[in-house]
Amino acid sequence: MTVATPMEKHARYELVVGMEVHAQLLTRSKMFCRCSTDYAGAPPNTRVCPVCLGMPGSLPVINRAAVEATIKTGLALNCEIAETAVFARKNYMYPDLPKGYQISQFELPLCKNGWLEIELEDGSTKRIRIRRAHLEEDTGRSVHVGGYSLVDLNRAGVPLLEIVTEADINSPEEAYAYLTKLRTILRYLGVNSGDMEKGALRCEPNISVRTLEQKARGEYGTKVEVKNLNSFRSVRNAIAYEMARQIALLEAGGTVEQVNMGWDEAQQRTVLQRSKESSHDYRYFPEPDLPPLAVSREWVTEIAATLPELPDAKRARYEREWGVRPVEARILTDEKLVADYFEAAVAAYGTEAGKPQRMANWMTGEFFRLLYADGEGQDLRQIADVKVQPHQLAALLKLVDDKTINANTGKKVLQIMYETGEDPQAIVAREGLAMVSDTSVIDQAIQEILEANAAEVARYRAGEAKLFGFFMGQVMRATRGKADPNTARQRLQELLDG
Repeated sequence: MTVATPMEKHARYELVVGMEVHAQLLTRSKMFCRCSTDYAGAPPNTRVCPVCLGMPGSLPVINRAAVEATIKTGLALNCEIAETAVFARKNYMYPDLPKGYQISQFELPLCKNGWLEIELEDGSTKRIRIRRAHLEEDTGRSVHVGGYSLVDLNRAGVPLLEIVTEADINSPEEAYAYLTKLRTILRYLGVNSGDMEKGALRCEPNISVRTLEQKARGEYGTKVEVKNLNSFRSVRNAIAYEMARQIALLEAGGTVEQVNMGWDEAQQRTVLQRSKESSHDYRYFPEPDLPPLAVSREWVTEIAATLPELPDAKRARYEREWGVRPVEARILTDEKLVADYFEAAVAAYGTEAGKPQRMANWMTGEFFRLLYADGEGQDLRQIADVKVQPHQLAALLKLVDDKTINANTGKKVLQIMYETGEDPQAIVAREGLAMVSDTSVIDQAIQEILEANAAEVARYRAGEAKLFGFFMGQVMRATRGKADPNTARQRLQELLDG
């Protein structure tokens, strides 16, 4: 009897994931009242009012800015924008839900039937369908300390945009690519910070597996929702773990139950939280204190006119108009702040053939190395705080181009610029770093090196051509890296062969 290997068992199943993302919108006031959304560091329960506390007689008023941010996001995600959207009460009891219900949207969301195209590791693309994107209010926070559970309602009522995909994601890597792309778009639009560690962006994958026979019949497995995920890496790991858990359970003759699981980061495993509610458990009904939201086509057109150039379009423009390679174009457009910096630097440097690519090389190479070394983790948004201004980086590249300094010296100058914010011209003048092109000076250095290394010269002339690199290194060291490499290489070759 042949026993199937774990890989063979996995091959009999397809992973199916639908993603729910909750994004806090960057509005100044809450969804239905004037309380500030800036609750970070505020004493507990100080950013509240009768409306967000659900006091009798208080009435909600829709935040126009939150609606506009949702429409803007829906347009960026290729959604249909509803002409009429209806808010609904989602009824459930929890300590951090002061009203006993959450105002959300159910049957008539603001945005629906969209899609987002992601790029996979092999370079291919895949379209992930967006089922809906709707507005709701955030809940408060439960804080568990010393055996007590405390409630802070400062967050209650903050505008939330919930974005729900169809079950189109079929691997942990696809989930990671989708979330990364979505966060990039939200940041480009300026509607969400993307900070998962601060709770501004929360992801809850609904994970199931099905046999290939079920797939052929159009059937799905039982889904499990995973919560408490604080990074995209955690999402990827949780999906991989839950897939393996469900397959092992089914292979052993068991069944998957529809439950909510939490992610234990320390143990790298999912743990049971509670049975999962279905929509009828929430007893949705239209919010009686809010009229239907009418969205005119003129309003949508006005909002569409404010959309920025999105990352895919920006990346294509860099490649098409500036000749930037796809790899660098992708890196430079992943964060809007980086793209803005790059464009400002190119504007100061020039768009002639090859120049944008040279700027891209410097930014994604030495500049990013300094940026990563200076910060915590690889968060390119740190570029907003660097001392080197785009026009200064352009000035540095011009010094390299006109051979005032060579590329190696340019890296040293950039290091000083990064630390001090000085102009490159001032650093080169003060440190005496200008490149030496005078052949008499270079010849003198070469002669001294050849005389001091007579044995190596003899070996080179006997056929050990690899020693040329040794001599070249000695020349650059003797001139403190300031010799023009091309001139030095030419003169060294002539003097060695002479």
